Amino acid sequence: MNTEAKKRIAPAAKLRLNGVSHAYGDGEALLTVLDGLSCSVAAGELVAVVGPSGSGKSTFLSIAGALLTPSQGEVWIGGRSLGGLSPRQLAELRLHEIGFIFQGANLLPYLNVEDQLRFVAKLARIDTGQAARRADELLERLGLSERRRHYPDKLSGGERQRVAVARALMNDPSVMLADEPTASLDADRGREVTRLLAERVKAEGKAGIIVTHDERILPYCDRVLRLEQGRLSEERV
Repeated sequence: MNTEAKKRIAPAAKLRLNGVSHAYGDGEALLTVLDGLSCSVAAGELVAVVGPSGSGKSTFLSIAGALLTPSQGEVWIGGRSLGGLSPRQLAELRLHEIGFIFQGANLLPYLNVEDQLRFVAKLARIDTGQAARRADELLERLGLSERRRHYPDKLSGGERQRVAVARALMNDPSVMLADEPTASLDADRGREVTRLLAERVKAEGKAGIIVTHDERILPYCDRVLRLEQGRLSEERV
């Protein structure tokens, strides 16, 4: 199969990993974390990835998010193969095509809610007027309009994570990746944040992956994949 044909594989899938393996170390100390892993996530689909500690979930997410190049296999985002892209091209792809949500929200303490979103728009070189409209829309849809001038230290844990969701959506990415986004939240706030994330993934046609230990949020996901011994298997929701 030629390169151009490969890049057209599974056009309905916003994210695709094919035969991905990754190992750390060398020689006898080689540790294989991912072993021939394949999966795809379609537009409007939120997929949960679960598994025991040390099973490779962070490595999986880093490869899916173009932060780490796999030892073997290929990754496609938006129908585009990441193979052969330069570090600069990968950085541009992350900025425009991927939205990251982290466990602790990771908001900038010196920026208010609205400016958290505008900062992303500035990095992505989004037109000022378009950025203002996008920020207004996201703040309204995520119930944050009345908190737009507040700084992170004045927000609840659930509000901070909602801001993190809005920030990740600001550059209108193809793929949303969330790493334990409910770990620091109580049950109600965790479900609220996951519900909002699922709503936005579906409404805006994103491919979403959420790595989690929190089984309470699994009903909000379309599929659940278990990562164990370097391979993925599908579980019932």
